Amino acid sequence: MVRDFCHPRPCVWPYDWAEAPLVATVRRIDIRSDIRNAVLARVGIDQRETRSLLAFVEHLDLLEHPFSEQADPVHVTASAIVVGSRGVVLHLHKRLGLWLQPGGHIEAGELPSDAALREAREETGLDVWHPATGPELVHIDVHPGPRGHTHLDVRYLVFGPDADPAPPAGESPDARWFSWAEAIAVADEGLVGALRVLQPRFDGES
Repeated sequence: MVRDFCHPRPCVWPYDWAEAPLVATVRRIDIRSDIRNAVLARVGIDQRETRSLLAFVEHLDLLEHPFSEQADPVHVTASAIVVGSRGVVLHLHKRLGLWLQPGGHIEAGELPSDAALREAREETGLDVWHPATGPELVHIDVHPGPRGHTHLDVRYLVFGPDADPAPPAGESPDARWFSWAEAIAVADEGLVGALRVLQPRFDGES
């Protein structure tokens, strides 16, 4: 059983996008390549993820601006599967009415792994962090999103503190810690496979 709930030293992103447009452009190309390679390196944990891996790469190769929700209704999003000593954090999506991991759209110049942290902090109010070894991509899911969008969702393992979620105003007020068994029982079907694979690493009762 693997546990890693200690908060590492915060990372500082070394580039200023506004002051270094050439570097920013090169980095955006690198991000696409990095994500593509990471997806190609994955082995699907079930049939749904296997299909998602193929669809992800097919869509990514056709998109001029894959990380922008304004550029195309098909775009990459980022999520955080938040785990900790109390289990797994899920929130009840305001529009979809589903228990989901926190996540959302990627802002301009933002790494997907950073977007996952930001979204988790915004939607849960928790000071979450990546593993000490760096961001860990643990799941890919391609699914319909609101407003006719298609989300190419990259999902990262993220750790949370032993504290109650406290979503700020405007976010779903219903965010909570679930035991692993409870999370698997209530989560959206697109998340269940990832939770089942992660459970043995962190659940002392599994």
